[in-house]
Amino acid sequence: MIDPLVEELLSLAAAAKAKFLPGRRQSKRPSLSCIYRWTKAGCRGVILESVQCGGTRCTSREALARFMAALTALESPVPSSPALPRAVPAAVDRTLDRLLG
Repeated sequence: MIDPLVEELLSLAAAAKAKFLPGRRQSKRPSLSCIYRWTKAGCRGVILESVQCGGTRCTSREALARFMAALTALESPVPSSPALPRAVPAAVDRTLDRLLG
């Protein structure tokens, strides 16, 4: 959640012009309507945090960074736990047999 006392607020128009957002198609930055859509409908289920400041909807650099990080996390494969080697259960069975019998 955006804390307006800590984070610097940007209007959505200023966010659309921000140089830290990468160019997409033909090196064009996301449009104002695209940024607005990210605050309302989101992208791939991730919604860009925003606040209403009077008649202006605002976001922050930090919120944009969190938004990009969340989208990146969706695309990154989750490391799975390594499968146990097949020899381990047999070794456990032998140890249990020796201890119990």
